[in-house]
Amino acid sequence: MRVVHIGKYYPPVLGGIETHLRNLAVGLRDRVDLTVLVANSGRATVHEQPEGVDLVRLGQVLQVASAPIVRGIRRELLAARPDVVHLHHPNPFATIAWLSRPIGKLVISYHGDTVRQKFLGPLFLPVLHRALRRSSAVIAATRNHVEMSPVLSGYADRSHIVPYGIDMERFESADAAEVHEIRGRYGDRIVLALGRLVYYKGFEVLIRAMSRVDGHLVIIGEGPLQRELEELVRSTGQQAKINILGAVEHIAAWYHAASVFVLPSIAKSEAFGIVQLEAMAARTPVINTSLPSGVPLVSLDGETGLTVPPGDVEALAAAISSLLDDEPLRRKFGKAGHERVRTGFTTSAMVDATIGVYEKVLRPTAQPARPASSEF
Repeated sequence: MRVVHIGKYYPPVLGGIETHLRNLAVGLRDRVDLTVLVANSGRATVHEQPEGVDLVRLGQVLQVASAPIVRGIRRELLAARPDVVHLHHPNPFATIAWLSRPIGKLVISYHGDTVRQKFLGPLFLPVLHRALRRSSAVIAATRNHVEMSPVLSGYADRSHIVPYGIDMERFESADAAEVHEIRGRYGDRIVLALGRLVYYKGFEVLIRAMSRVDGHLVIIGEGPLQRELEELVRSTGQQAKINILGAVEHIAAWYHAASVFVLPSIAKSEAFGIVQLEAMAARTPVINTSLPSGVPLVSLDGETGLTVPPGDVEALAAAISSLLDDEPLRRKFGKAGHERVRTGFTTSAMVDATIGVYEKVLRPTAQPARPASSEF
């Protein structure tokens, strides 16, 4: 089975979709004839094999509203002669490229609606609907992705629920010396957040909440709002208790050093939050928000952490403080989170279910692929 995945970017570029694509590609590499096409940060096209994955970073011509436009995508598709083209949405240019000359069965991983594209979004919407109609299957990570989406809800007949999965071994343990060094720098009450520094992550809400919390916040990530967030830290007088770092190595050590992990997202552009799984695998309790997306279905309120209303500074501060002050509850949530990832969010389960979707679209008489978890 020849399969081509098309995404926006690929690690080391940070992002939830990029992390998911890497996890899925590594899991698929020995089970299908796989090629991954993504945008390069520069204009040159580069062929690589990270972790044994055949990866092509296509030369980027320009970027429009965070969407890369690349050269050579149709050439690579024709050369690969795929049975299945697995497109990761949102990716407008790649969608248009496939529609201009369809090849193989189209499977779309629908990672979420585009919320803030008030001008370009409506222009692309007819193209997206055309691609969804032409698709043989759509994959979503939770039922909320389908039911709460004004777009995807119209294609429930071809939608398959395949929760994201991670390689638990990467996060279950960490170097004790690194953990000790991090705690030596920031103390024993570390509040950790990780992600792109963009509006829907809600980091400004978290920064304001920390003014009411006895703890030290570390935000790991890069993005267009970095200067704005750093200025907010200065204007609230919290330079001594908040650090905004860029990319870091050995991320597992940071999860293990933290007392609490926070995903303070404020818009349903945050469709899932894979970082929640990483923190849970490290037995770190999670605080998330009650978005109408998959986010609150990953870490469960009162079981693996706490859930607060999005954008609510007071509720977020109270939740953080309650966990920082209650070590037995943190241990309880951490243990339950680890077990939840082990039983429902592994790479192997995700890969098996994805291959099941491929087999169904290539053999229409086959039984539908089963969801990896009926809960979703």
